Amino acid sequence: MWIERYYGSVCERLAREFPAVLLTGPRQVGKTALLRHDYPHSTYVSFDHPAVARQAESNPNEFFASLKEPVILDEVQYVPEIFRHLKVLIDRNRKNGRFFLTGSQSFSLMEGVSESLAGRCGIAEMHSLSLDEISRHDSSVSDAQYIIQGGFPELYKGGIENVKDWFGSYLATYLERDVRNVRNVGDLRDFERLLRALASRTAQLLSYSDLARDVGIAPNTAKQWISILRASGQIYLLEPYFESHGKRLIKSPKLYLMDTGLACYLTGISSWEDLIRSPLTGAIWETFIVGEVVRYFLARGEKYPLWFWRTAYGDEVDLLIERGGRFIAIEAKFAESPSGSDWKGIKALKDFYGEKRIERSYLACRTKHPYLNSDTNTKVIPASSIGKRKLEKSRE
Repeated sequence: MWIERYYGSVCERLAREFPAVLLTGPRQVGKTALLRHDYPHSTYVSFDHPAVARQAESNPNEFFASLKEPVILDEVQYVPEIFRHLKVLIDRNRKNGRFFLTGSQSFSLMEGVSESLAGRCGIAEMHSLSLDEISRHDSSVSDAQYIIQGGFPELYKGGIENVKDWFGSYLATYLERDVRNVRNVGDLRDFERLLRALASRTAQLLSYSDLARDVGIAPNTAKQWISILRASGQIYLLEPYFESHGKRLIKSPKLYLMDTGLACYLTGISSWEDLIRSPLTGAIWETFIVGEVVRYFLARGEKYPLWFWRTAYGDEVDLLIERGGRFIAIEAKFAESPSGSDWKGIKALKDFYGEKRIERSYLACRTKHPYLNSDTNTKVIPASSIGKRKLEKSRE
C-alpha cells in the first residue's frame, strides 16, 4: 500500500536544481520509501549495513565506481567521510539529480553537508504523515484517530495490532540507534524521562531549569539533549513574535512534539476517551494544529516564518504566519462551538496591530462546517481542513 506524499514534488524540484538531494527527518517517516518509489530505476545502497559502510569508508573510489547513477545513498550519517568524496565527484560532473541521500537529522550529518556540499546539495526536511495526506488515501481516518495514532506511515499499512507496542519499539530503537551515537548522552533512562516530561509539556513555554529539576539533570544537560531532539526532528520549537528582533532572542519558545501519536503514547493516552478526560486535551489539540501547519509548509519546500504571540497580560494567539510584515493568525480550540474567551487572543492581536496587519485569521476547532465569525472577521474551520488551505495565498 502506498500513500502519496507531498514531499515528492519538493525532491523532484531539487533534483532539477542540484547534483545531490538530501532528505532528512526522524526515523520511520518514509524517507527511503519515498525515494525508492519515485526513483525506481536508481541504484540503492544502505549504509545501515556495516559491511557496506566499511567498504565506502575504506575504498570510496572503488565503491562509487561500482554504482550506476542516479544513486540513492541511505542512512548517510553512518559514513560522515563520504561527503568529501561526493564533493569531488560532483565537482567533476555538475549534472543535476545524480545522488539522493537520506539521513536521520544529526549534528554530524548537517555539518558534513554544510562543509562539503554547500551549493551542491538541496535539502528537504520530511516528517510523519499529515492528516491531509492520510485522508486523501483513506477518507475514513478521523481527527480523533489521527491524533491518538499519529502519522507514522507504518501504522497505516495494516498488520499493527497494538499501537502502543509499535511506539515502545520505536522509542527503544530511537534511543539505541540515534541517541547513543550523539555525545553527551550518558544515561538513556534519564533521556527517556526527559522525553516523557517534554510530552507532558507540549504546547507550553520551554523552561530548561524547570525541566531539569523535574527530570533530575543539570540545566545544561537539558539544553544539550533538547538540541538532539530538535536535530532528529522529534520536537519543534516555536519562537515568540516581537517587532524587536532582540526581544525575540531573549524570550522563551513554545515546545511541541512533532507527532501527536508519540505525545499520547508518552503521556499514557491511548484512546479518544482518555484524551477528553486528560488535563492535556487542549495542549494535544494545539500540538496537532501547529504540527499540521509546519508539515504543510515543509512538504511544499516552503519555510515561512512561524511564530506565536503572547502579551504580558496573558493574551495569546497560537500561531502567526508572517508574510512581508502582515500575518495569518491561527488559533486552536478543542471546542465544537467556540464562544466567549475563545476569541480573546485574536481580538487582542487585531487591537494591538490593527486590522490591516492581519491578512486572515482562522480558528481551528471541532466544528463540522466552516463559517465566518463576524465579530472578529475570523473564519472558523474544521481542524481537518487546516492542511488543505492555501495558507500562503492572498485573502479568500
